[in-house]
Amino acid sequence: MLAAAIQANSYIHTINSMGDIMRIAVTGAAGFIGSTLTDRLLEKGHDIVAIDNFDDYYSGKMRFLEPHLKDPRFSLHEVSILSTDEMRRCFEGVDVVYHLAAQAGVRISVKDPMRSHQANATGTLSVLLAAKDAGVRRVVSSSSSSVYGNSKVLPVNEDMVLKPVSPYAASKLAAEDYCRLFYDLYGLQTMSLRYFTVYGPRQRPDMAIRIFTDRALKGLVPQIFGDGEQTRDFTYIDDVVDAIVRCGTCPDPKGRPLNICSGRTVTLNQVVKGILKAAGREDLVPEHLPSQQGDVDHTWGDNKNARELLGWTPKVTIEEGVKRFVKWYSGMKELHDQIKY
Repeated sequence: MLAAAIQANSYIHTINSMGDIMRIAVTGAAGFIGSTLTDRLLEKGHDIVAIDNFDDYYSGKMRFLEPHLKDPRFSLHEVSILSTDEMRRCFEGVDVVYHLAAQAGVRISVKDPMRSHQANATGTLSVLLAAKDAGVRRVVSSSSSSVYGNSKVLPVNEDMVLKPVSPYAASKLAAEDYCRLFYDLYGLQTMSLRYFTVYGPRQRPDMAIRIFTDRALKGLVPQIFGDGEQTRDFTYIDDVVDAIVRCGTCPDPKGRPLNICSGRTVTLNQVVKGILKAAGREDLVPEHLPSQQGDVDHTWGDNKNARELLGWTPKVTIEEGVKRFVKWYSGMKELHDQIKY
């Protein structure tokens, strides 16, 4: 944990429509997607204002930002997004805000709905207010495929009726509405990215692929909630970050949501089988547990709009992505104690 914010460097670059160097703020910068995005943006030469409150949801996030602490193009602020005044100061001179800070997790939202609402709905409102006041050009906010609920029509597209089935999903939909309103009322360029089950290196300890992999490497039987025939549109982290980066310079999104997904679907049983094979533990037979409240049965997204607006195509298949993740996690033994059984 940082004792105080690391102050921003003094120089500010400018942007033009061709995507030159920008000053970019990333909220939730120490998290799974946020830290990977930060790496990519620094590689492209941008100035990064990283923001994270380093809450206790899970430990060890600082490790992914530490390599950048001496980079003059990088500044780190330990701040809550609920502090609008602090956000406003962080956003001074910023061109684009990538808003990734959130309280993730369907199951924790069922247990504590207020926690999800405050972080995801109220937190997004705070970020938008600060961005508007600071003169930020664009805010790219993080939503979720969970806003679709248990849709009877698949794949889902951005024009379909939404019916969240968890407090987490409801809080993300409220955040989307705020983004749209800030475009309509104040002219702030906004967009909400509906992520579909992002996975890959650095993913959180509470995410299914990491838990399945952790158990396999420890010789423990994988535990699947439900019969395992639930389907998911898994999207690899590298593809997701590629899409996010493109959102900084794409044509004005006009407050609209955008599906960020692979456009393919696979059952949890198939995913677990692939993990066991990659881990060399095909001898382990999965155990099936009762379904969890708030989980949806199927996710499958139509990514046509993202392809057209961003010129983006997801490249990593679930088979290749699982192999990459198992290899990465096998080499990160210091993270293996984050998951307790």
